[in-house]
Amino acid sequence: MHRAKPLPGYLVQRYHGWKATSYADNASWYRRLATEGQRPRAMVISCCDSRVHVTSIFGADQGEFFIHRNIANLVPPYEPDGDHHGTSAAVEYAVRVLKVAHLIVLGHSNCGGVKGCIDMCQGKAPDLEAKDSFVGRWMDILRPRYDDVAKLPEGVDQERQLEKLAVMTSLDNLMTFPFVAELVQNGQLTMHGLWTDIAEGGLECYSAETGQFQPV
Repeated sequence: MHRAKPLPGYLVQRYHGWKATSYADNASWYRRLATEGQRPRAMVISCCDSRVHVTSIFGADQGEFFIHRNIANLVPPYEPDGDHHGTSAAVEYAVRVLKVAHLIVLGHSNCGGVKGCIDMCQGKAPDLEAKDSFVGRWMDILRPRYDDVAKLPEGVDQERQLEKLAVMTSLDNLMTFPFVAELVQNGQLTMHGLWTDIAEGGLECYSAETGQFQPV
């Protein structure tokens, strides 16, 4: 590909800094990961948002999490139609090949994808409504849940509530995958819904008992 360019200088410098410090101090661990393969205990489905840093939140090392990121941390329903399904492929690989013990969906505050979904539903985002908008068509996964927040009392943060409903939508859709549902029902796989507040560093976990997200 003749249009590809060399890395920006600041990234080259950061790489050399990492290689001389973090890698050099843990070279044997990296070599072990390379030769023995990955054995992550959990898959984390999070948003592409650059402010969401899963490994930092949980202090995770390399090889600990199998991470998949997409717009608004959404999982589509199971649809074996032979088309391209990146998120579904990642779920399949994590569950069937890596045999993770936990599936974690992590939502976050100030999510641009969720805000775009609200704007679409309110008729404020014609660009996202266009058939050739990849973001718009992806956010159609969440669109049916807008009615749940549109009728909330005045003063309630609709965007924050829809961010949490995006997590719940993904958890519901994960259960439409037969190989996920079977393992969950057999107790071999657990699912967890989380939401993090970027500004405050808070973390909330969905409780099936209360039907609410509770601080961790």
